Amino acid sequence: MLNKKYFLKIKKATVKAYSLTEILIVLCIIGILLLMVLPNQTSVISQAKAIEAQAMLNQVYGLEKSHFYRHSKYSNNLEELGFEQELTVEEGGQAVYKIEILDASNESFTARATAASDLDGDGSFNTWEIDSKKMLTEVTKE
Repeated sequence: MLNKKYFLKIKKATVKAYSLTEILIVLCIIGILLLMVLPNQTSVISQAKAIEAQAMLNQVYGLEKSHFYRHSKYSNNLEELGFEQELTVEEGGQAVYKIEILDASNESFTARATAASDLDGDGSFNTWEIDSKKMLTEVTKE
């Protein structure tokens, strides 16, 4: 008699739950859906990172114009302009682009932002340029 009561108590204590197989199937379906969506998101990610290059080049443009109004010439030295280049991702920092001034004279300048790493793995590094007329162009597309 005792045994029967004991087994009835155990049977009542069980809880309904999902089996390990059911959970595994759901996780596989979620993984497949993610793999289908992820390639479509890489262009959005590269566009978002390109905004960093555009913002930094616009900052360099403003600093160059300010330097031009004070000294009647453009500078080819970022430190002279007061631009502080953050460490790139490859150097342990957070900046995705490396900024450099290609040429500067009394009349014009050209600055370039080059991606420190290949964002989409195709072997080409995204590159943006700005000049003294504030023409912002994407030289190498990602």
